[in-house]
Amino acid sequence: MTSDSAGTIPTLAEVIERELRARGTRERAEKERAYLKSEIDHYGVSVPDTRSVVRAALHGAELGRDEAIDLARELWIVPVHELRAAATMLLIRTQDRLGAGDADFIEGFLRESRTWALVDPLAGDLVGPLSERDSGFDSVLKRWAVDEDFWIRRSALLAHLRPLRQGCGDFDRFARFADEMLEEKEFFIRKAIGWVLRDTAKKRPDLVFEWILPRAHRASGVTIREAVKPLSPEQREAVRAAR
Repeated sequence: MTSDSAGTIPTLAEVIERELRARGTRERAEKERAYLKSEIDHYGVSVPDTRSVVRAALHGAELGRDEAIDLARELWIVPVHELRAAATMLLIRTQDRLGAGDADFIEGFLRESRTWALVDPLAGDLVGPLSERDSGFDSVLKRWAVDEDFWIRRSALLAHLRPLRQGCGDFDRFARFADEMLEEKEFFIRKAIGWVLRDTAKKRPDLVFEWILPRAHRASGVTIREAVKPLSPEQREAVRAAR
């Protein structure tokens, strides 16, 4: 990183922080903090507005891999939800500069997120595409799938969401992870399994039907309700009957 680019990072972080603070409202901040049961501060800025601030701040900025990570860290270190959301959006926008070598860095953010509002885009919109093009994530996801932290296990599942939604992706790997977690009591795990199955079924309903049918008696109602939504009426009835 050059001295010029090193000086740019705090400046960009300050711009993003200032713009977000200006767009927030106390009423929205209080509502969102309560809704997310958040332990950190909120400015009260909507997701579209946060995305707009990030897009405007990065317009014309030439960030390499190191600069993108440094800026994300600069934003994330401040315990404010919108700044961490901005860091997440930044990484998603610059994901073409990242790879499996950055898995530990991303995992650190996931562990500190403690909310679906940050975990889901990090896992689904960042790790998902990265893991599709970099096989170095194979061992990372395998490790995440048995982690003690359910947010990390959820991340291992949601990393498959976008590829499978598009009709590609590694369904067998997802299925192995999901099978091991199918009887978990944690809502966010149950919901994630159903969510990925639902989106997979939009293009490959028979694949999902054949997988879930013999496991229906083990799956939660949350998982089943999501998984069967795109299936045919006959398939839905068969899965429900198998429970």
